[in-house]
Amino acid sequence: MSEEASDVDRFLALVAAAQGRDIRLTSIQAGLLVAADLGIARDSRAFARLLGIAHSLVLRELNVLAEREGGLRIVKRDLRTMRVHYALPPRDEA
Repeated sequence: MSEEASDVDRFLALVAAAQGRDIRLTSIQAGLLVAADLGIARDSRAFARLLGIAHSLVLRELNVLAEREGGLRIVKRDLRTMRVHYALPPRDEA
């Protein structure tokens, strides 16, 4: 098994685990949380590109997470590109 395949398997396992801990999370929301935690993607466009999904879907799910207590924190918005930079909340807030 290649290293890339094992990284994908690990990512998917972490996404499934996140959804197991919080049944309200969609796959994209859980993926955003895992990607932020692992440092894989810290903005909406990078996440959308890495997973091959529409940026508009990522933005919608990101905004839902940002409104949720303990969800992602919006760090910066680029109005020209619609890119949204995000981070996990500090550990003591979650």
